[in-house]
Amino acid sequence: MRIIGNGILVTRNDDFPLILNGAVVIKDNLIIDYGETSEVLEMYQGDFYDAGGKIIMPGLINAHHHIYSAFARGMNLESPKANNFNDILNNLWWKVDKTLNLRDVEYSAYATFIESIKNGVTTVFDHHASQGAVEGSLFKLAEVAEKLGVRTSLCYEVSDRDGPDVCKQAIKENIDFIKYANEKSDMLTGMFGIHASFTVSDETLATCVETMEGLDAGYHIHTAEDAFDQKDSIEKYGKRVVERLNDFGIANEKSILVHSIHVDDKEIDILGKTKSIVVHNPESNMGNAVGRTPIFKLLDKGVLLGLGTDGFTSDMFESLKVANLIHKHDLKDSNVAWAESANMLFDANKEIANRFFERKVGVIEDNAYADIIVVDYNPITPLTEDNINSHILFGMMGRSVVTTMIDGKYVMVDRIIQNVDEDKVMEKSREISNRFWGRVK
Repeated sequence: MRIIGNGILVTRNDDFPLILNGAVVIKDNLIIDYGETSEVLEMYQGDFYDAGGKIIMPGLINAHHHIYSAFARGMNLESPKANNFNDILNNLWWKVDKTLNLRDVEYSAYATFIESIKNGVTTVFDHHASQGAVEGSLFKLAEVAEKLGVRTSLCYEVSDRDGPDVCKQAIKENIDFIKYANEKSDMLTGMFGIHASFTVSDETLATCVETMEGLDAGYHIHTAEDAFDQKDSIEKYGKRVVERLNDFGIANEKSILVHSIHVDDKEIDILGKTKSIVVHNPESNMGNAVGRTPIFKLLDKGVLLGLGTDGFTSDMFESLKVANLIHKHDLKDSNVAWAESANMLFDANKEIANRFFERKVGVIEDNAYADIIVVDYNPITPLTEDNINSHILFGMMGRSVVTTMIDGKYVMVDRIIQNVDEDKVMEKSREISNRFWGRVK
């Protein structure tokens, strides 16, 4: 039995959303009770973690990440100026993914998962690519996730861009991993990854769907991230991207159609009717200058709209802030996105994860998985259940997280990663990434 208490408990459940001096009781990997610290300690005995007045809250969920992008940090390819999104893909990301070997994949995973833990992210939905090392890549990511104790959903992006052999390997990697993950614990799940509409033919999409028969895993695909994706689909297939995906049965309640920036009203109707998931990645969208997800139109049609980082960061507090700002700035309206940005991170991401894992995450309630973080934040104004999201938006950041528990196990305590020697891992990561840079150039 473990107890985390003596802190401001933010539960994210409707019954008791805020307890000013609260505690959570954990048995094995589940939350079995919570309440006032004094009352909890009268009822239960166990190892007690004293939060010292800090915030106790559910672990955060990143609904779309790219572990494979980790080694691009600080890299200078001296590439030509990028004039559009296709240039960014060709000059950077497709060079990176072709160069990665399994050792690079392993340490990209260590670096990203460690950063996630340190930023209070306990569940990561990753979309992977390592075109030079496809076979075994998802299994390598899973191995690192298991060692560090991170809950994760993994997939491999299928694409025609590197030829039929690599495409076949990617399809096989997805299927092999989905079957493997189905037999593992609920710390791991697999999805079927596809890069984007403009990099897969009808023949390839048909093969993906055929190989997925009998597997209730869902698809994870970049959707209308750039206007070129729509142009390509209309010119080649006479239909828009979401229409095309829907015709193949890819749009459904287990599928994540990331970005969905350049979608029209008809496509939004399809997303709503099929109960498809859309994930907004504001920092990446701004960095790539591709536009912004039309979140208000999507929400009006009942689309489940989550929040991710697209590899830009592992700090979901940071993404919350940018999601709040990008729409205000673009629409020149300071009144928008207050509720919507918090809803994406705290409500929609929780619902997304709950479509893939057996028990609830992202909430403190009985029988939910014990994914819990302690955040060092001492409010300068009164904190109530009505203003908690404002305190988080303006007062917290990923590095405010001091302790992270996943599945009932401490993976970071007082900023110290528990399952590996972080300094040695990062030293090795710098060594391996430096060699990787040389190969890319």
